[in-house]
Amino acid sequence: MTTDNLRKIPFFGKLWEQIEAMPPPVTEDSLLLRILVQLLVIVGIVATDVASEENLNLWAVPVSIVGATWSWYRRRDRNVAAKFCIAIGMLVALFAFFSRLVGELNDTRLVLAQLLIQVQVLHSFDLPRRKDLGYSMVIGLILLGVAGTLSQTLTFGPLLLLFLALALPTLVLDYRSRLGLSQLDKTKQNVEDQDKKNKNWSLFAATLSPKSFGLLLLITVGLGLTIFAFLPRLPGYQLRTFPVSAPIEYKGEFDSRSILNPGYVRGGNQKGSGTGRGRNPDKGPGEVDSTFYYGFNQRINQNLRGEMTPQVVMRVRSQAAGFWRVLGFDKYTGQGWEISRNEKAQKINRPRWSYQFYLNPFPNAPRTQEVIQSYTIVAQLPNLIPALNKAKELYFPTTDVAIDAEGGLRSPVELAEGLTYTVISNVPYRDRDLLDKTGTDYPKNIRKFYLDVPPKIAAKVRAKTEEILLARTRVAKSDRAIDSPYEKALYLAQYLKQNPNYKIEKALPYLEENEDLVESFLFGYQNTQGGKNITGGYPDHFSTVLTIMLRSIGIPARMVGGFDTGEFNPFTGLYIVKNTDAFLMTEVYFPNYGWFAFNPIPGYPLIPASVEDNQTFSALESFWKWVAGWLPTPLRSGLDSVIGFVIGWISLIVGWFLAQLTKGWVGLFTGLIAAIAFGFMGWLIWQLWRKWRYRRWLGKLPPVEGVYQEMLKDLASRGFAKTRAQTPLEYAEAMRQNQGTDEADVIEEVSQAYVRWKYGGEMGNLNQLRQLVENLRKSHLKQLKKRWF
Repeated sequence: MTTDNLRKIPFFGKLWEQIEAMPPPVTEDSLLLRILVQLLVIVGIVATDVASEENLNLWAVPVSIVGATWSWYRRRDRNVAAKFCIAIGMLVALFAFFSRLVGELNDTRLVLAQLLIQVQVLHSFDLPRRKDLGYSMVIGLILLGVAGTLSQTLTFGPLLLLFLALALPTLVLDYRSRLGLSQLDKTKQNVEDQDKKNKNWSLFAATLSPKSFGLLLLITVGLGLTIFAFLPRLPGYQLRTFPVSAPIEYKGEFDSRSILNPGYVRGGNQKGSGTGRGRNPDKGPGEVDSTFYYGFNQRINQNLRGEMTPQVVMRVRSQAAGFWRVLGFDKYTGQGWEISRNEKAQKINRPRWSYQFYLNPFPNAPRTQEVIQSYTIVAQLPNLIPALNKAKELYFPTTDVAIDAEGGLRSPVELAEGLTYTVISNVPYRDRDLLDKTGTDYPKNIRKFYLDVPPKIAAKVRAKTEEILLARTRVAKSDRAIDSPYEKALYLAQYLKQNPNYKIEKALPYLEENEDLVESFLFGYQNTQGGKNITGGYPDHFSTVLTIMLRSIGIPARMVGGFDTGEFNPFTGLYIVKNTDAFLMTEVYFPNYGWFAFNPIPGYPLIPASVEDNQTFSALESFWKWVAGWLPTPLRSGLDSVIGFVIGWISLIVGWFLAQLTKGWVGLFTGLIAAIAFGFMGWLIWQLWRKWRYRRWLGKLPPVEGVYQEMLKDLASRGFAKTRAQTPLEYAEAMRQNQGTDEADVIEEVSQAYVRWKYGGEMGNLNQLRQLVENLRKSHLKQLKKRWF
C-alpha cells in the first residue's frame, strides 16, 4: 500500500495530517554520541545472550546497526511512514511476547528481555532526538541488569566493565547535549566542513582525555568493588517468584522406587542400578565411576576403590550455606548401606497451573529458619533432587516428584544439564544446650530402623565405643561421664577425626566377602600385605563407623549422602559444587528436635555449615581470605582477630535491626528509634572528630596565623567566607559592608596584624588578638540571642 493510499483512509489520513502539523523534532547531531549509545545497546544484547547461554538475540545486533544508520541519515525528516511501520511492528512484538509468556510463567526474565530487544530494534529506525537516544541508553542498562540476574559465571564481568567504559564518555556527551554546549560551540566556531565532521571526536578528546577517562574508570570500579565488598547479604527474599526450568514432559509411568544413576552399571556395561563397575551389584570389589558419585543409589557398596575426576555439577544460590542433602540410608549391610523402605517412597503431584509441590509444611523442631535455594544443574545427575534439610516446598518442572522415608526427593527423570529448580526449607537451628538435654525417649519407629547393628560385630564395637568414652573421662579428670547423646556423638566424631590411628588410606585393600567394613576400620584389615595392620579407610568409611558406633550404644543414627557447600563465588553470589564435593555423613536423632548431622571425616568441619553461620558479609570475608593468603602468618592472625571482631559486631547490629522488622509495628518503631539514636551518636562523634582535627591543625600553625584562621572560620560559619582571590585587607574592607562598625574594626585590626606578621615578621600582641577574636564571637552570639529571644 502506497503513501497516497494511506492518506485516503479516514483515520490514517487525519492522524497523518496531525503528525505533519507538529513542529519538526530537535535532532541530535552528535555522531559520536549516537555511536556510543548504539555500542551500549549492543553490549546489553550480547550480555543477555552470554548470561542465558543461548544465541537467541544476536540477530538484533546487525539489524539495530542498520536501523541506527538509517535514522542518522533521515534524522531531519518526519519519517511518518516509518513511524506507522514501527507502531505495527511493536504491536506484533507485543503479541509474540504474550504468546511466549504463557509458556514461561515460571521465569519471565528472558521473555521480557526479548521483548525489550525487539522494541529497541524497532526504535533504532527512528532516533532523531537526544531523548530518543536516552531511551536506548536506558534499554541497554536494563538489558545489562537482566543479564546480571541470569548470569552464573564470571563471563559477565568483562561485559560489565566494557559497558561501564562506554557509559562514562556517553554520559559526558549526553550531559553536554542537555546543556546545549554542542550548539554553543557550533555558533562560536566558524570552521570548514572537514572540521565540522571531526568536531564530535575533538569535542570528546577535549572533554574526557584518555588519561582522565582511565582515572575516572579506575575510581568508579574501585568504589564499586568497595561497596560490593561491604554490601550485606540480607537473610530474606522479598519476591516469591522463583526460577524454574520450562516444563518437562516424560513418557511412561513414574516409578517412585527407581533411582537412575548413570554411573551405576550391572555386569560392567549396561545402565542400571548396580554398584559400580564391580562383579556383584550388592557387594564385592570394584571401582568407582570417574564421573558419578557411587553413594547416590538405593544400595551402595563401600568395597569400591578409586577416585573421581573433579567436575562442576551444579551452581546454587542460597540464603545460607549448608549440606545439599540428596538421600539417606537406614540399613547397614556389612560393606555398605541400603534404603530398606524404598518401596514406601510417596508420590506427590502438583497442579498444572503451578510449579509448587508442598512437601513438609509442618516443621518438627521448635525453632527453624526459612532458607530459599535455587539450583542450576551444570552436568548430568541422578534423578535425586539435592536440597537443604527439611524441605517444605519444591518448585520443579515435572508434574510429579516423590519423597522417600528418609526425606530424599526424587524426580521422574534424571537431572539434565541446564535444569533449574527452587527449594524452600525450614532448616532447624542447632542449639547445643537444648540438644544436650533431650534425653533418650525415642519413638518406636526410630528405635525400629535406626538402632540395628550386625550381631557378629555388635558386642565388639560397643566395647570399643564405651572404652573410648571412658578414656575421655579419665583424660579430662572428671568424675562425671559423658551421659548425653549429643555429647557422645560430638566426642566420637571428634575422636575419629583426630585420632592418628585412623587415617584416610588411599592404598586400601579390598574386603573379602566375610569381612565387615566397621570391624576392619577399627581393628585392622586381615588381608594386608607384608603383615602390616591397616586401620582407617576412605572418607565415607569414617561416617559409616561413627553411625554404627552410635547405634551400638543405643543412639539412633543413619547415613546421609549429599554435596558439601562448595566454593562460594562472591561476584556471582553462587556456590560452585563439584562431583568431588559429594560424601556421606552421619545424622543423629534427638527427641522433639529431629535429625542433626555430624561429620567425622578428617579435613571437614565437625558440624556442617547451616543457618547458625553468619553470611551477612560473606563477600567481604571471601575477599579478606584472598588477601590474607599473601600475608605472613603472625600478621594474618592478628588481623583475623580484629576483622572478625568488627564483622561480628556489625553483623550483630544488622541482625538486631532485621529482627525488629519482623515484630510488627512495635518492632518497626523500635528499629526507627534505634536508627535515629545511632545516627545522632554517629553525627556527634563525627563533629567531635572534626573539631579535634581542626584544633590539631590550628596548633601546628604559627600563633598569628592560627588566630587569623580562627577568625575566618567563625565568619565563614555566618556565611561570610573569604575567597581565594581576596587579599586579607580586601576581605576586611568588604566586611565593612556586612558587619557593624565595632566588628569591622576588629576584623581589620586582626587582618592588619596578620599582614604585618606575614610580610614583616612582626608578632604583635597575641593575647590582645585572641581576645579580639573571642569578643567577635561573643558579639555574634549576643545578636543571635536577641533575634530568637
